[in-house]
Amino acid sequence: MKKVFNLAILLVAIIGLFIAAATITKNGEGLKVGDTAPDFALKNIDGKTVSLADYKNAKGYVVIFTCNTCPYAVMYEQRIIELHNKYAVKGYPVIAINPNDPIVKAGDSYEKMQQRATAKKFPFAYLLDDGQEVYPAYGATRTPHIYLLDADKKVQYIGALDNNPQDASAVTTKYVEEAIAALEAGKTPETTFTKAIGCSIKAKRF
Repeated sequence: MKKVFNLAILLVAIIGLFIAAATITKNGEGLKVGDTAPDFALKNIDGKTVSLADYKNAKGYVVIFTCNTCPYAVMYEQRIIELHNKYAVKGYPVIAINPNDPIVKAGDSYEKMQQRATAKKFPFAYLLDDGQEVYPAYGATRTPHIYLLDADKKVQYIGALDNNPQDASAVTTKYVEEAIAALEAGKTPETTFTKAIGCSIKAKRF
């Protein structure tokens, strides 16, 4: 009986180590300011595959990990739309990526993404991180979580869009816009990192 009990403990320990290892893989340090961001090839809501390389004339990229279901992501939707409309024409398109596993969060399925994008008239690409390989490579942990890249795909800013997720009218600092303005002026952004405020990314359960 004691041997069986010890075997059960050993089995639990092995499973625990597996889960821990998987968690570390999913939640590694990811990118830091100054790093070169990896490209990706993910399915857009129109069925086409999109990568950074598709934006031939980009002066930079606003990569935003976001989703349908997080209240913070929803609060930021209109601001993200406005950001794209303002800066895509200047060479800084928004590229939105849904990192959530749809089995864990059904409201973030590909079909629901299509419905949400249509309802909100998203003017930017909205991609599914199917397999959840891109968000850990970047180091995203929240929705929304923003990575501003320059033309060479070097990370110039990581964090939140601005300093007030609840109330757009009360925003006093627009981190991403200020960082883009610095790049446009040939300067390094003054603020390169802020804490991303939002919901935790919903990873596959092991």
